[in-house]
Amino acid sequence: MDKNLQHYYDQIKKIPLLSFEEELELSKQIQDGNEAARKRLIEANLRLVVKVARAYTTVDVPFMDIVQEGNLGLMHAAEKYDHRKQVRFSTYAGWWIRQFIIRSLSTKRRAIRLPLRKEEILLRIQRAYHTLSQTLTHTPSNKEIAVEIGVPEEEVDFILGIANGFISLDKDTGTDESITLAELQEDYTYNPERNFLKESSRNAAIHFLGRLKDRERRILMYRYQLNGGERHSLKKIGDKMGISAEMVRQIEIKALKKMRSSADELRNCMYEEAM
Repeated sequence: MDKNLQHYYDQIKKIPLLSFEEELELSKQIQDGNEAARKRLIEANLRLVVKVARAYTTVDVPFMDIVQEGNLGLMHAAEKYDHRKQVRFSTYAGWWIRQFIIRSLSTKRRAIRLPLRKEEILLRIQRAYHTLSQTLTHTPSNKEIAVEIGVPEEEVDFILGIANGFISLDKDTGTDESITLAELQEDYTYNPERNFLKESSRNAAIHFLGRLKDRERRILMYRYQLNGGERHSLKKIGDKMGISAEMVRQIEIKALKKMRSSADELRNCMYEEAM
C-alpha cells in the first residue's frame, strides 16, 4: 500500500465515531452556522468515504483521487443534512458520496469535452434517461429520450456518441466493479431522505403490526400498502373479509389508535432502522 495512503488511513482511524444523538446535535449547530460542528461531522465520517470508495476502485484512476471526490460529496452532505429528518448521517451521506464519485469517474472517462450547449443537452439526456427508466418497463431508447427532451433523435445519438465514446448506456465499462455507463450517469430523480424514511417507516410499521389482532393487521396492510400492493378501499377490504365497509372503518380507527399509543416506541424503532 502507498505510504501516503497508509498514513491517511492511520490518521482517520483515530477520529472517534459519532452517536445518532451527536449527529443530530451537530446538525442543529451547523444550521446555526457553526463551522466547528460541520468540521467535526465531516471528520468523523471520513472512514465512510473510504468504505464507499472501495466499491469504485479502478486501474485508471488513483484510489486517493476517488476518495477525494467522495470527500467532496461528504462535505456537501454535511451542509444539507437536516436533523429534523431523523435519519442517520451515514445513510444520508452515503448517497451523496457515491454521486460525487460516479460523476467524477464519468467525466474522467470522457474522451472528448463537449461545448457548453452540448453539455446542457447531455445533462437533459441523463435526467430523461433516469426518469424514463423509472416510468417505462424497459431501458429507454435514444428515440424515446429524444421525444422526452424535445430534440431530434440524431442529436441524441451524436451527443451520446461523443460523450460515451460510441458505447451504449448499458455496456460494461470494464472497471473492476463492472459499472455500466448507465450507472455512471448521475441520478437526479432519487431523493435519499424521502426514500429512506419511507422504507424505515414501512419496516417499523410492519414490526408493530405484529402486536395487533389479525383483522386489525390485515386491514392496515391493505389500507396503507404495507404489503407492497395497491391501496384498497374500505368496500374492497370488506368484500375480501366478508364484513361491511363501516365495520372495516371502525376496526381501522381502533387499530390506528393502538399504533398512536406506541408512537414514541415506533419512532425509536425507526431510529434503530436508520442505524
